[in-house]
Amino acid sequence: MKAILALGLALTVTTAAAAPVTITYWQYDYASKVATMTELIKKFQAANPDITVKQETFPYDAYNQKVASSVPAGQGPDVVNLFYGWLPQYVDSGFLQPLPAKDFPTAAIESQFVPMIKTSKIGGQYYALPISVRTLAVFYNKELFRQARVQPPRTWEDFIAAAQKIVKGAPPRFTTLGFGIQPDGQDYHVVREVLTRQFGGKPFSADGKQVTYDSDAGVKAMTFYTDLLTKYKVGTPNFFPGNNSYRDAFIAGKVGMIIDGSFAVGTIKSGAKFDWGVIPLPVLKSNGVRGNFGSYWVNGITKNATGDKQVAAVKFLKFLTSEATQRTWLDAVGEIPASKNLSNDAALRKDPVYGPFVYALPFASSTLFVDESGQRKAWVDAINSVLLQGNAPANAVKRAAADEQTILNGYYK
Repeated sequence: MKAILALGLALTVTTAAAAPVTITYWQYDYASKVATMTELIKKFQAANPDITVKQETFPYDAYNQKVASSVPAGQGPDVVNLFYGWLPQYVDSGFLQPLPAKDFPTAAIESQFVPMIKTSKIGGQYYALPISVRTLAVFYNKELFRQARVQPPRTWEDFIAAAQKIVKGAPPRFTTLGFGIQPDGQDYHVVREVLTRQFGGKPFSADGKQVTYDSDAGVKAMTFYTDLLTKYKVGTPNFFPGNNSYRDAFIAGKVGMIIDGSFAVGTIKSGAKFDWGVIPLPVLKSNGVRGNFGSYWVNGITKNATGDKQVAAVKFLKFLTSEATQRTWLDAVGEIPASKNLSNDAALRKDPVYGPFVYALPFASSTLFVDESGQRKAWVDAINSVLLQGNAPANAVKRAAADEQTILNGYYK
């Protein structure tokens, strides 16, 4: 990928810190991200010898709570990595400071970054920016496909047929899965954000304040997804232990297909010892409607960074969001550049691994969460009530809608 993207410079240059200063950067513990950030910090410090950046990482499951408890106490990071869906809570709580307009003009941001990042604009101001963005695609095991004599699917109907030919064993004693089902992985996004739209509905109202997936389209989406286990028996959740069961099982060569984000490319590339590929999310034969879910992590400046620390934090954030850093992040982590310029690169669009993710950018929806963990739980609980408890899909959708609407009402009212 090194020859694919041209170096660009984002936004304007700010004044360097006047005296030696140390700032702290936090992100969650994801191996390829931590290793890449370590090298980026070395590069930044070499160019800015008056600034020291101390990186600290934490397990994902405890990360959000760690940040939320530390910043109000005046402890923790000066620059912090957050899931974009957490921003409303952090902004409302006063944990983040708006990006200085002189350093990060709104017009420049919106002309240089892909459109989905507008969901990190709160109350007319940007509080954080991403290095990269993510969409979803299907990772598939080419060797298992060859053995089963099936082709990579273009439609959901062909997806089911291929998975059925690949699966080996039967519940609860599968030896190979056709599809790595994992509701709390990326799958709940697929049901709510992708399948609901492909079946003709919308998950939320235009202003994001009302749940609208308690509909025929939402029920069809839930039914389609849960049928993969209950009717077609192409997989089972938690086939391998751990939070990334579906991905770990795929890397071990025990799964024909998984749906995952572009952020998984680096991990799969380094771990899988077989021939694998990436294809776009399928469409329904009946209408061919494309759909995808876009998400991203952002870097923002906390209220702790004042004076020289704020100056240093601004300079570090400009470095992190530059096109040079985005190019490095693509090569090392596998996430799509957030820059319009880089993501529109013709060679990147044709790349066999990254191309399917870039292809999805124009029609990827990026939902503004007000309580990402609570909204995720509402959907995962609803899906599991069908898969594990025999609940009817229509009842599960109604339950998810009620739970998520309660969360939205609590925030907006």
